[in-house]
Amino acid sequence: MITVFAPAKVNLSLHVVGKRDDGYHLLDSLVAFAGVGDTLDMEPADTLTLDITGPTAALIPDEGENIVLKAARLLAEATGTSLGATILLTKRLPVAAGIGGGSADAAATLTGLMQLWRVELAPERLAALALSIGADVPVCLSGRPTRMRGIGEVLEPAPPLPPAWLVLVNPMVPLHTPAVFKARTGPFSAAEPLTESPADAKALAEALAARRNDLTPPAISIEPVVGEMLAAIAAGPGCLLARMSGSGATCFGLYAEEAEARAAAASLQTTHPGWWIAPAPLLG
Repeated sequence: MITVFAPAKVNLSLHVVGKRDDGYHLLDSLVAFAGVGDTLDMEPADTLTLDITGPTAALIPDEGENIVLKAARLLAEATGTSLGATILLTKRLPVAAGIGGGSADAAATLTGLMQLWRVELAPERLAALALSIGADVPVCLSGRPTRMRGIGEVLEPAPPLPPAWLVLVNPMVPLHTPAVFKARTGPFSAAEPLTESPADAKALAEALAARRNDLTPPAISIEPVVGEMLAAIAAGPGCLLARMSGSGATCFGLYAEEAEARAAAASLQTTHPGWWIAPAPLLG
């Protein structure tokens, strides 16, 4: 059996810097990953099958092909293999949440099945295949702090990030990416990449505070609870920065110490029992 962890993707900053003729927006984003996520267990089989379990499994829509099976079938086609697999997805991340849950699952599927089937793709072919599945799949395949540009296809290593902790918060309300981009108004932003490694969590928070997530105002216009979450996170002790990830609705608080993050998560869970809340280390 192969077991692969699919960590939550966190956009520490996200600037919308332009728009292509085909309507896709161009981004400049600092992406990192948190130590909370889904897991995929894979075993050899004659055909491809997928079972889904876990606390947020019921949130996955029934319509259409699951992104895990889509990734598996595209990989089999690209490598010419006729092998199958039984895949068990344990779903812990909320759906349509701005933390790349489905994209992380797809990336983990590619990683795990290449090991299980003992197949390889050249890096450029693997990157193209990942992008054909979804814009966030390539960065999730990298799994490390990354500067993500274009529509998600231009990836560059980010400077090393210091040890830090996050508290991820989601109101259990899906927020769909196309609607958020459609609601965005105003001029485009300049790219402001992180060029130096912050010394510690406080320095990281200061660097991020000089940047932003341009999708926050349109997300709040669609789901005002996003603003409520940001205010609740920022009001807690030890929070160095409160920000939305991706197109929302998940927001996060940045903390220097594990104890601060866990205390903040416990406090938020008490005051907002219906929210999904997860403390996790920032993965370096």
